[in-house]
Amino acid sequence: MIRVLIADDHAIVRQGLKQILAESSEITVTGEAANGVDALRLSRSGEYDVVVLDVSMPDRNGLDVLKQIRKDVPQLPVLMLSMHPEDQLGVRAIKEGAAGYLSKQSAPEQLVAAIQQVAGGRKYISSTLAEQLANAIGGGEAALHDTLSTREYQTLCMIASGKTLTAVGEALKISVKTVSVYRARLLEKMRMKNNAELTHYAIKHNLIDSST
Repeated sequence: MIRVLIADDHAIVRQGLKQILAESSEITVTGEAANGVDALRLSRSGEYDVVVLDVSMPDRNGLDVLKQIRKDVPQLPVLMLSMHPEDQLGVRAIKEGAAGYLSKQSAPEQLVAAIQQVAGGRKYISSTLAEQLANAIGGGEAALHDTLSTREYQTLCMIASGKTLTAVGEALKISVKTVSVYRARLLEKMRMKNNAELTHYAIKHNLIDSST
């Protein structure tokens, strides 16, 4: 029996995932976390075989939680789940150590298959993500935001969403001075001059919800 920890801040999502997984005789959900702190605490307990981790957590970004789990419990596979499609965050998640990446738009049977696969020590890579990885590894044309570090990417998305440097610092739990350094670096890497250009780029590449 594969013991699964579900980490998602929405109770209705956790319940939906539990219902999907309940149909499998090989998988049981034995733990739930509503935030990054609880996800880290529970993942260290040794009671789980797979963590299904949402990218968007209220207290700590899912990618940060992923990196910490990889440090604390390197043998524990983490399957990232996100409302964003694979071509936005999938490659970044795999590079950070995720065992797989699934969009929340995926079919239920994909979730079951992904958990079974990563529990067996393999990666779960969708066809869309496989193409993105092939481009990244094989020297294909990479998007500008793929050249950013995780912190730089997070800063880009938050600035493009209209957050001030102070708000970005509070969200990432870093100083405003450090946020300014990340902003300067990502502007240089992306060959842009100001926040307006960053916002235009983020909307064009669907990195943020342009309706908000």
